[in-house]
Amino acid sequence: MRGTVFVVSGPSGAGKTSILREVLRRIPNLEFSVSYTTRPKRPGEKDGEDYFFVSEEKFKELINADEFLEWAEVHGYLYGTSKGFVSERVKQGVNLILDIDVQGALAVMKEMPEVATVFISPPSFEELKKRLLTRGTENERDLKRRLEDARWEFSHIVDFQYLVVNRNLKESAKQLEAVIIAEQLRLDRIKDHMGLEEIFRGV
Repeated sequence: MRGTVFVVSGPSGAGKTSILREVLRRIPNLEFSVSYTTRPKRPGEKDGEDYFFVSEEKFKELINADEFLEWAEVHGYLYGTSKGFVSERVKQGVNLILDIDVQGALAVMKEMPEVATVFISPPSFEELKKRLLTRGTENERDLKRRLEDARWEFSHIVDFQYLVVNRNLKESAKQLEAVIIAEQLRLDRIKDHMGLEEIFRGV
């Protein structure tokens, strides 16, 4: 049985990563797709677990080799999802989470229309600004750019199948967990990945 790809996106500061880590502790056979990035490593991040951290030169080599399912420049840095990584894990039956920006999510939807898509949103734009300020990882210029990008990202909510408004981490994780379980029970996915004849053999 093939795995399912879940694209989870939303503005920076919406709480995507925290929600996903909570969900990953609850659902077996679910893992992150590790993206490539030219962004500097933040405190506590590990190469190969949070991201594959590479130079801009190396990233461009991968682009030229057509190694990415999607790639985008976000906040001045390059991010990309490896075709090989996603393909191999899905073939092995692993359910894969793509924690990517909205620009990248839209590209994946075109390449893989069968993916399940979820937009994680803060309760309000003001709350998003407050969270980014509290995080303290951006200077004033970067903060302004992230907020400008967030306005554009909010305009694409309607392109996603599901919306989770992150007011509370535990509740939001439960909502995302429900989406993941429901998607795995869809008849069209069972038909595509298992074959209904397997279920009803001998009837």
